[in-house]
Amino acid sequence: MAEPQYANYEDMRNSGPTSSTAYMVNMGAGGMAPEEPARVPGTAQQYRGFKTSENEPKGIMEWVVTFFSVLIFIITSPIAIFICFKVVAEYERAIIFRLGRLSGGARGPGMFFILPCIDEYRKVDLRTVTFNVPQQEMLTKDSVTVTVDAVVYYRISDPLYAVVQVEDYSLSTRLLAATTLRNIVGTRNLSELLTEREILAHTMQATLDEATEPWGVMVERVEIKDVSLPVSMQRAMAAEAEAARDARAKVIAAEGEKKSATALKEASDVISSSPSALQLRYLQTLSSISAEKNSTIIFPLPMELLTPYLAKYAHLLGPPTPETPEKNDNLLLNAQAAWPKTNL
Repeated sequence: MAEPQYANYEDMRNSGPTSSTAYMVNMGAGGMAPEEPARVPGTAQQYRGFKTSENEPKGIMEWVVTFFSVLIFIITSPIAIFICFKVVAEYERAIIFRLGRLSGGARGPGMFFILPCIDEYRKVDLRTVTFNVPQQEMLTKDSVTVTVDAVVYYRISDPLYAVVQVEDYSLSTRLLAATTLRNIVGTRNLSELLTEREILAHTMQATLDEATEPWGVMVERVEIKDVSLPVSMQRAMAAEAEAARDARAKVIAAEGEKKSATALKEASDVISSSPSALQLRYLQTLSSISAEKNSTIIFPLPMELLTPYLAKYAHLLGPPTPETPEKNDNLLLNAQAAWPKTNL
């Protein structure tokens, strides 16, 4: 008989025995899981690591009660048929307990039979269940108070474990998710919480899956919904971000001015090497001004053009007469005498 092949760990976990038959798991060509021992009458049965009393010898009272249960079924057979035959859907499995002992593995999907008065069964839903982790207010590693909430997706991978190994797998998973979230957030800084949500979610998922595996629960996905900060912390972070943006803007503006000054210096060096270039630049400026239909045009006249003329006619103006201190004092006295006086 060919051995089953599994592509990943999840398929291997879902391949657990659903009945009391022997099984074998092969993870490709690399390795092989040990084969489950066959049932031996009079010994306790083991299901993937935990022991049950399914095949232990029954006492006299158990045989008597079982006999009377079968007798009741035969006597009330027309009506008992509708009571003793049960049906589970495709997404459900049933675990049967006979006189408190496990009777076989998980049953379903389809129809199964129970004896009246001595058999009871529990249904387990195999569909994915979603729940919100309540908001947890906690301190981060850098002593910042944050409020974090998350969403957890899980499903039952082994119905037998979910019924036998834990009292309430749903409540246990919810409480464990809340505790795990608090523990993980307490080991992270605020910056890591805000920028590494996916890593935080994967870490929480791996931790939850490892802890819930003995319960037959597989955590499929964990998502961090929101990380809430106090209002004062939000204002401080906004002020810090605004100051950082202003600093970057000033640095960029200073770099732009530096580059423009360098370009102007190079342009001035090129223009100063040729006097005609400066005149051409003046004409280009006048052309651009006149295109805008301005009524007033200021034409800059370089002093280099007037220097020869000033030197030529400087002797006609005569030498400058220096002003003496005595003349300045006389002018001040004349100005004070001319000022009108007011009688008090």
